[in-house]
Amino acid sequence: MKLFDVAVVGATGMVGRMMMKVLEERKFPVSRLLPLASERSVGKHVIFQEKTIDVLKLEPEQFRGIHFALFSAGAGVSKEFAPHAVKAGAIVIDNSSAFRMDEGVPLVVPEVNRHQTFHHKGIIANPNCSTIQMVVVLKPLHNRFKIKRVVVSTYQSVTGAGQRAVAQLEDELANRPVREMKFPHPIAFNCLPHIDVFFDDGYTKEEMKMKLETRKIMEADINVTATTVRVPVMGGHSESVNIEFENECSVHDVREILRAAPGVVLQDDPAQNLYPMPVTAFDKDEVFVGRIRKDDTIPHGINLWIVSDNIRKGAATNAVQIAEVLIAGA
Repeated sequence: MKLFDVAVVGATGMVGRMMMKVLEERKFPVSRLLPLASERSVGKHVIFQEKTIDVLKLEPEQFRGIHFALFSAGAGVSKEFAPHAVKAGAIVIDNSSAFRMDEGVPLVVPEVNRHQTFHHKGIIANPNCSTIQMVVVLKPLHNRFKIKRVVVSTYQSVTGAGQRAVAQLEDELANRPVREMKFPHPIAFNCLPHIDVFFDDGYTKEEMKMKLETRKIMEADINVTATTVRVPVMGGHSESVNIEFENECSVHDVREILRAAPGVVLQDDPAQNLYPMPVTAFDKDEVFVGRIRKDDTIPHGINLWIVSDNIRKGAATNAVQIAEVLIAGA
């Protein structure tokens, strides 16, 4: 089996650490792992395949000989260093928003648009975490019934906002002084309808990501409107999704399609209190779906509830899956 040299940019962050964990769990054929981070992380180390590896400063020359560079250090870092990695011969799989909507950069969820992986010019973009879990469920339904419109409200974990967000929630729950406020308001016992910056039309950047990324990934002119909310949950994003189809559908058919869909786990037995929850989706790679029911206010409508671990499938696992597609070929 051919082995590959892999760099992880942002190796000391939440997603970077998870990327290395997923690489090991999924037995990705790594010859050499190169953990890269900012200067303040130099001197730290990571454990990979029972080996202690020093974290090195992110510099352009570090990408020599690297086959895959997994980036999760923010859009600014990706814009500055991803071109250097590509120039050195690496394939960049970028978890930031830097290149997602760029023409010529595939935006890939392997269960949905695997074929787009091979159209890259050195950079492949990992979609937004909330978009990933939604399109894994939408795609098989769209193939059968053709989606006309989606209305989604999200309930997003603090882990999606990074380590400072987690620390703020932990401090507030422990009733101790908050070391650093990540959010503009307390997050414990609260909900914030505010993820990323607001635009002039009242929508946030996160909400627009879901709209635009869904269309690009699905390769379909689907109307999407979103409200994204940060909630005091440690791991896992939840979504209430209303779907309007162009063609007749039944709850039974939707359940059976999703039961067979790749990457999806059906949890839909309310009589037994079985439905997706962040606490049961935590540290898992699948997308969980339940609460499937007819929307009788429109001719062809379905309501459902989607939950997934935003650090795994919403970021690290999806990135590693893209690399797996590349080494497996078409």
